[in-house]
Amino acid sequence: MIGRISRFLTGFVSRYLPDPLIFAMLLTMLTFVIALALTPHTPVDMVQMWGNGFWNLLGFGMQMALIIVTGHALASSAPVKRVLRLTASAAKTPAQGVMLVTFFGSVACVINWGFGLVVGAMFAREVARRVKGSDYPLLIACAYIGFLTWGGGLSGSMPLLAATPGNPVEHIAGLIPVSQTIFTGYNIFITLALIVIMPFVTRMMMPKPGDVITVDPALLQEEADYQKKLPADAPVAEKMEESRIIAFIIGALGIAYLGMYFYEKGFNITINTVNMMFMIAGILLHKTPMAYMRAISAAARSTAGILVQFPFYAGIQLMMEHSGLGGLITEFFINVANKDTFPVMTFFSSAIINFAVPSGGGHWVIQGPFVMPAAQALGADLGKSAMAIAYGEQWMNMAQPFWALPALAIAGLGVRDIMGYCVTALLFSGLIFVIGLTVF
Repeated sequence: MIGRISRFLTGFVSRYLPDPLIFAMLLTMLTFVIALALTPHTPVDMVQMWGNGFWNLLGFGMQMALIIVTGHALASSAPVKRVLRLTASAAKTPAQGVMLVTFFGSVACVINWGFGLVVGAMFAREVARRVKGSDYPLLIACAYIGFLTWGGGLSGSMPLLAATPGNPVEHIAGLIPVSQTIFTGYNIFITLALIVIMPFVTRMMMPKPGDVITVDPALLQEEADYQKKLPADAPVAEKMEESRIIAFIIGALGIAYLGMYFYEKGFNITINTVNMMFMIAGILLHKTPMAYMRAISAAARSTAGILVQFPFYAGIQLMMEHSGLGGLITEFFINVANKDTFPVMTFFSSAIINFAVPSGGGHWVIQGPFVMPAAQALGADLGKSAMAIAYGEQWMNMAQPFWALPALAIAGLGVRDIMGYCVTALLFSGLIFVIGLTVF
């Protein structure tokens, strides 16, 4: 049954799903029209909201871009690549490859979502290189399906923002520590269930032997080594650029700072601390400053689609926020909720909003001011309410192609190649989220 559903959806999205940039532009127009119809704002008001919001998320966009490039650079270091090759060798058949990529990507996204997106795609390429007869689009889809775990992982934007001083909802609900979000029983259940169950779901998506799409061997060439050997008479400037001592000193400085930070503030992980951890680890593993810089330069290509599209989603976000449309959608769900059903209703409202705002931080800005006061009034758990927003966002990413762009850039594929499989994963993973939010 799962195989038939995935084949139907793959054919459907291949015909009707446009490029992610067109998708963002269509969502811009759709949000504009719906806000006009459902809110008391004029077309001039909406144009101003869109234009005023277009550059509103540059700071957050920089954080997201850094997560991508630092994750990519870390994944391209020699020690991490050795781990990828060693782990990929465990797969002996296409079915084992599909399951292994899903499992590996899910675990990697728990560690860091940018790292997981990148290393998952690189791992899928490695499996395709080693296992003959593998369906390449499905392997890359499996890497992206691993992204289902990111919101409850160590780099989840929602729980990290909720724990960060100065976040947009702090004045309403105060700070919500990660002990009440990431490190809770329901989040551990949901995350582990996704890690364990989704590999079996993707295994059942495998196409028939005659429909397998193998990869162009040119796409599977090994990445260049970023190390550079200098002659004995190299200029002093070049010796500094390739100095292991400088890299070690900067790495030690970063480790010392992080050690003091966690000693003073406890296990308080924010987006900035995650970026620093991965940058420092990348510098140390690449061994020299310029080797790391060359890895960063190669990684930056993966951010092209994000850099172009993020302003469009920033404009959509401001239209959703200032017009009140996001609040209307959220209130529609929470007004029919009680203390017990509140997290699930929040989950579905977040999923709908994710089509227009595929950003955990953006959801916190739009939904947090409505969800958290309602949670307080109903006596619902604040941490679970915040995570319900995160779960809805990460779940609907399977139908929203925005965050697939880095993996697709690495894989050399288009969004239509993988989204049918991803939407199939959306249908079956939804049960895990609902059970986790209602039973625990």
